[in-house]
Amino acid sequence: MGILSGNPKDEPMHYGEVIGCWAYSGANKGLISGYEAFINHAGDEDLIELLREAIEMMKAENKAVDKVLKDNGVTPPPSLPERAKANAEEIPIGARFMDPEISGAVSINVGQGLVSCSQVLGQCLREDIAMMFAKFHADRLMFGAKLLELNKKKGWIIPPPLNVHSK
Repeated sequence: MGILSGNPKDEPMHYGEVIGCWAYSGANKGLISGYEAFINHAGDEDLIELLREAIEMMKAENKAVDKVLKDNGVTPPPSLPERAKANAEEIPIGARFMDPEISGAVSINVGQGLVSCSQVLGQCLREDIAMMFAKFHADRLMFGAKLLELNKKKGWIIPPPLNVHSK
């Protein structure tokens, strides 16, 4: 039997898996802090609910990823302190992120998260880690679909030039 046969949880992580997991957890921790700040700025209740959903999704992902790292002797990246709660109405208009800006930033993050999941997934030798990131990818796809629907409903999408054929 080779070193990479048997129970995947008994196999060592290779450096790519380690850095992929570590970087993913660290990015999520930064985004959680940013999304907590966005909640303080947002006015749209649907957007606030999606931000809360994203935070809970990333916290669950981090719990799983950080456990894998710890089980393999790697210290996960530190979490940032939780943001204080603020009332959006008390933030001056010029200093406040507007809902379309928040939604646009989160939309970009969804795309970046999908790429990150795919990258880690593609380099995995351990099936358990690969399946974990496949689940994260699927969860982000579903979240991205909800966000796209919200962006369309609220009129927050700025489309690139449309390819309309005239006859």
